[in-house]
Amino acid sequence: MFQVKRIIELRASKKSNRFIARILGISRNTLDSYLKQLSSHNPDLSSFSSWTEEQLNQLLNPPSIEVPASHRELYALFPDYPKELARVGVSRMTLWTEYCLKHPAGLGYRHFCYHFRLWQASQKVTMHLEHKAGDKLFVDFAGDKLYLTDIETGQLIPVEFFVAILPCSQLTYAQCVMSQRKEDFILALSNALAYYGGVPQAIVPDNLKAAVTKADRYEPEINQTLADFASHYGTCIFPARSRKPKDKALAENAVNILYGRIYAPLRNRIFHSLEEINAAVRDLLEIHNDAQQKGKESSRRERFIELEQSALMPLPSQHYQLKKFSLSKVHPNGHATLKEDKHYYSVPYRLTGKQVKLIYTNESVEIYHNHQRVACHERLITKGRYTTLKEHLHPSHQWINSWSPIFFEEQANKIGPNTRLAIDEILRLRIYPEQAYRSCVGVLGLAKRYSAQRLEDACERALYYKHISVTLIKSILDRELDRIQLIDEEITVTDPDGAPRPIIPLHDNIRGAESYQ
Repeated sequence: MFQVKRIIELRASKKSNRFIARILGISRNTLDSYLKQLSSHNPDLSSFSSWTEEQLNQLLNPPSIEVPASHRELYALFPDYPKELARVGVSRMTLWTEYCLKHPAGLGYRHFCYHFRLWQASQKVTMHLEHKAGDKLFVDFAGDKLYLTDIETGQLIPVEFFVAILPCSQLTYAQCVMSQRKEDFILALSNALAYYGGVPQAIVPDNLKAAVTKADRYEPEINQTLADFASHYGTCIFPARSRKPKDKALAENAVNILYGRIYAPLRNRIFHSLEEINAAVRDLLEIHNDAQQKGKESSRRERFIELEQSALMPLPSQHYQLKKFSLSKVHPNGHATLKEDKHYYSVPYRLTGKQVKLIYTNESVEIYHNHQRVACHERLITKGRYTTLKEHLHPSHQWINSWSPIFFEEQANKIGPNTRLAIDEILRLRIYPEQAYRSCVGVLGLAKRYSAQRLEDACERALYYKHISVTLIKSILDRELDRIQLIDEEITVTDPDGAPRPIIPLHDNIRGAESYQ
């Protein structure tokens, strides 16, 4: 037992099994055997640290029963009885009757039960646990259900009864939810923590599907949503062992007590909604928590205020929002699909073709890659639509995505007033916006090839001709007509009747009046 105490001390200081076996000079198999025996009684080995060697010896080596020779046949039947008693309708009286049929001279019923209790005591070792304030919160769903009544049809609708209890003070919380599904379970857990006004170090549920993805005696796998809930509140989920109700006996007892204190008073009342039934449950729950507990000098609430309230961790500033998770491959257009809504959300273009994880609530969608958040969007439930942030797009796509009349006017202003007038004319004349935008891109692109000043002069000449197009402006630049100064005012002469007439300018290609003699 000295070695057992040393094992407990070394494990509490987080030493490895290899180190412990080497220090104590025992084999790994022997060490594993001790640890398995201790964990079968309580997975938290630190609870044994205050035990004496005598107590540990009684725990690990319970006294054997001296079975009289005349009772050996009876004791040989006892190992099968627990399974038989678990069956519907089977009682000790049933088993004793069957025993008497085979052994008419056997024990009477009272002695039969007495020896069966002795055998059970030798097979099971239980221990009293001193629960620390703020350490754990036991939660459970009641086996029996309460019912709502459909207001139109009168049909009874079963609802689940959720119970939570702090083992130190035994302050209890209860409410009804529609199911044991993950959404309802987490809602009830969140409401329980709000009721207590704090967070315990660990939450101990059953191995229900809403909590555990894969059950295991030593390391059960917690589902992703519940793990995120625990992270939000800074606690951990510590499921009870499968088929081991004594791991959370207080929760089981609380359910049985509430059957009498809540179920019984509500048995003849009719409720049409969860709000109605939960209001009634809350009133009866307050009476239960404020009543003096049998065998104690105070109520559950008084002990909670005195011992446990200050030991709880504070609640986070924000209420937990239920999160869902989805995987998606980024499409070539730089968007990931939220499958539930069939909506597309942008991510940085460098992640095209990569797999990303979407974590979403009713209000927002967060996108992660390699455990780093790369995008955050407001959730929009519109099928087939796109939510795009400009900074996520490739630079060339950002340019196209920013096209608008205001954009092109701003770009033209950077070159000059004539270019701005030319762009305005293009936007005015083209009926289809995309066609106008392409023409604007063509005009503004000439500044890179010929210079901004030449484009400004070419636009001035094009405006003079009162015909604006990419082809004309490019022709002016190619023929260098933009370098020829324009005449601001036409030279005119006066006809004999006094009317002004413009003078036709001299040019090699213009024939004079003599050509028409």
